[in-house]
Amino acid sequence: MSENILDLRPKSLDDYIGQEKVKQQIKLFIQASKQKKRPLDHILFTGAPGLGKTTLASLIAKELDANIITTTGAILNKKGDLAGILTSLEEGDVLFIDEIHRINKSVEELLYSAMEDFKIDILIGKDRSAKTIRLDIPRFTLIGATTRAGLLSSPLLSRFGIILQFDFYDENSLSQIIKKSAEKLGIKITDEASLEIAKRSRGTPRIANRLIKRIEDFAVVKNKEEIDLKLVLEAFEFLGIDEYGLDFKDREYLKVLAFNFEGKPTGIKTLCIALSEEQDTIEQVIEPYLIKIGFIIKTPKGRVITERGLNHIKNYT
Repeated sequence: MSENILDLRPKSLDDYIGQEKVKQQIKLFIQASKQKKRPLDHILFTGAPGLGKTTLASLIAKELDANIITTTGAILNKKGDLAGILTSLEEGDVLFIDEIHRINKSVEELLYSAMEDFKIDILIGKDRSAKTIRLDIPRFTLIGATTRAGLLSSPLLSRFGIILQFDFYDENSLSQIIKKSAEKLGIKITDEASLEIAKRSRGTPRIANRLIKRIEDFAVVKNKEEIDLKLVLEAFEFLGIDEYGLDFKDREYLKVLAFNFEGKPTGIKTLCIALSEEQDTIEQVIEPYLIKIGFIIKTPKGRVITERGLNHIKNYT
């Protein structure tokens, strides 16, 4: 049984479950690109972490029969870093930049001409002897992924010809993913068990795959050859994951809003201190799903727990 999460990812676009609107559009754009014999236009994926943006980028490259070069915005701190990648590309390659909103702004400027004209300006030499030369680069497709589209600059955003929003998954789609993953892991699972895992996966395939692997561990230790509903409920009790898929950290967040600050609007900096957590983790991992299920709302004055969220967290006091 493999422990590599990559083994649980789909191997083709047809095998990719969920995000149907996104998938249909991608298939059409790929077909058009092949018929025109031109590289696919630049694509921006937006949405919460774990919804399949990186996976789909890899599948697009596979469908195009192209190489994919993967990097992340956080490590592109110097123009030379990006220039080195761009000049190493071959015709038709796919460059995937995850968390593209984190690119250094001076480095981002190098992307403008690269995306638009397939040229980059390189500074050679220093002081009076310095000069700028313009280099042609092969036509390529940039796929950017971001969890925070609002942080992208207008000049960069305007250079993407295709912008696609990833949504949270429904329970049926997640249940299908879980069944496929169980099959790849070599263990049987009942329909009731897969649906229960789906309900607690926070609408996110990455979480669904993580949970099925942990429940597989539970089954192995319990000497079970099949994952059934009883085993799943026991495993979730053991893991501390409630019926909404919330874990200890999520519930601590709700408790801080409900009790520490008595339901009053609370700023993000205050929450970071109270939870000893990074702002990015709170904003990108904890809050999106709590907002989706109606447990909290964001106001100009801060975060506020809803009546629904308050009723839920009272069960854990």
